[in-house]
This record gives sequence, C-alpha cells and structure tokens, in this order.
Amino acid sequence: MNRIIKNLALAATVVAAPLAFTAGTAQAEGEKYILVSHAPDSDSWWNTIKNGIALAGDQMGVEVEYRNPPSGDLADMARIIQQAAASKPNGIITTLSDFDVLSGPISDAVAQGINVIIMNSGSPEQAREVGALMYVGQPEYDAGYAAGLRASGDGVGSFLCVNHYISSPSSTERCQGFADGLGVDLGNQMIDSGQDPAEIKNKVLAYLSANPGTDAILTLGPTSADPTLAALDENGLAGDIYFGTFDLGTEIVKGIKAGIINWGIDQQPFLQAYLPVIILANYDRYGVLPGNNINSGPGFVTAEGLTLVEKWAGEYR
Repeated sequence: MNRIIKNLALAATVVAAPLAFTAGTAQAEGEKYILVSHAPDSDSWWNTIKNGIALAGDQMGVEVEYRNPPSGDLADMARIIQQAAASKPNGIITTLSDFDVLSGPISDAVAQGINVIIMNSGSPEQAREVGALMYVGQPEYDAGYAAGLRASGDGVGSFLCVNHYISSPSSTERCQGFADGLGVDLGNQMIDSGQDPAEIKNKVLAYLSANPGTDAILTLGPTSADPTLAALDENGLAGDIYFGTFDLGTEIVKGIKAGIINWGIDQQPFLQAYLPVIILANYDRYGVLPGNNINSGPGFVTAEGLTLVEKWAGEYR
C-alpha cells in the first residue's frame, strides 16, 4: 500500500511544456537507435511517440527508426525485435506488452550486447528480468487506482471500462486498478471492445442500454475514447455520465473542454520515447545512466489545465 500511496503523489495536474534537452552532440559515426512498439498502424496515439524519438534524434545527432507490426500482432512484433537486433543498432527501445511473447527476443538482443530500454508497457520488474537498462513509463495499476480514488471521491460506484487492447496485461491493470480504487469488483464492468470504431461504439451503446444504472465510463485511450464520445452523443448521455479516460488526443481534449470528459490521464508518451534516446546516447558516449526507472505518469489533465495541452495535443501531448 505504501508503494501505491507513493505513486499517487505523481498524479498532479500536468500542464508543463515538453521537456527539452540541450545536450552537446559528441556524435559517434553511425549511432542508431530503433524503437519497436506493439501499436497497429491505425492507432494515432503513437504519433506522439514518433515525434519524441525524432526530436531526440535531431538533438543528439543520431539516427532513429520507428518500427511496429502493422496489425498489432505480437508474434510479428517479436520478429521485428529479432530483425532490429540483427541490424546491430547501438540500442533498442521497446514496449513489453506481453512478457510471454516478447521476453525471449528482448533477452536475446541484450545477450548480443545491445543496450535495451523498456518503455510504455511492461514494468520495472520485467525490464530487469529481460536485462534491460531501465524502464520508462507509467505504472498502469497505480494510475488506474489513482483514477478510481478520484472517481470515488466524486461519488462514482459503478462503471464501464472500455478495453480496446485486452490482450495486453497493462490495459487490464488500468481497469483493475480503477475498480480497486472505487472499492468494487471489476467483474463484468470491463468489456473487450476490439479496435474497430463502429464496433466499439455499438458495444458501448449496448452495455449502457443493458446497464442503465452505470455511473461512469473509463476508456483507455483515443482508440476507445473517440467512439465512446460518439456513442454518448447518440444516446444523449454526453455530459450527463461521469467520463474519465487514459491518454490524450485531439477528440479527448475537445471532450474535456466541452465538459463531456471529466479528466484525462496523461502518461506523457513524448517523454517515453524522447528520454530513452537521450539516455542511450549519453550512456554510449559517456557511460552515464540514471540510477532509477522513470515514471512518466500519471498526471490528471482537467479543463483548468488545457492551455498547453490543447496546443500540443496529438503532437507532443
């Protein structure tokens, strides 16, 4: 419990501009870092990740590359990690969305002498187990728990968690943490929505029709939040049902501004991509490395803190 309370201190409103480093670029010839994510091409949230590594690459004077499985298939992602390692980059930055599928290829890359940083999904414990240098990301259960405590204080007792990536344990941790923060069983309050916008919308409409006493909705990112906004507009509940979401995006920011979404949890994906490039380049050049993992979130973004967030949503926020 102390660990949870400690992490809750991180859940302050996030309004700061993107962090910028002005490190000198004592570039070694051919420095290259590859970021491999689990995201399908259709998930626009990852554009911020791409912007983060691009800016870090420019600032550090290194080559960066983003790779992902087009359909989000994790077996395909495992092959991409193997291919990335075979190209002998200076370092690999990767998500660890499924330990069973991805730990082998990541451990193999480490065994080949490639420096690895785990970002976005997985955990510090899993990062250590595969031999990575560190973990940069949001502790997902703790973020969900903080959101549940906040919602409980606002009078929420029941909810729908719209899980658009249910095969990822990190996604389920968000829903479970929210339920625990509320002090209720998760049970059937989490649905496997899939990633098709029309299907998500219809499943949300069907759940709310079958469970009219639902107090709140929790979505896990733009992929599920955007169709849920459309569903609430259709059934007339927009602004009348408590709505919280993970992550930010253009439509989410509009929803917060309009009073339809109560808050968004910003895990700061820009930092999840930007910092590993900076860290790996400096580690290669000077042998310096932060002594701890880095929590990039959670931070609650509400209507009161939208000025910079709105300006940079979908790009750096």
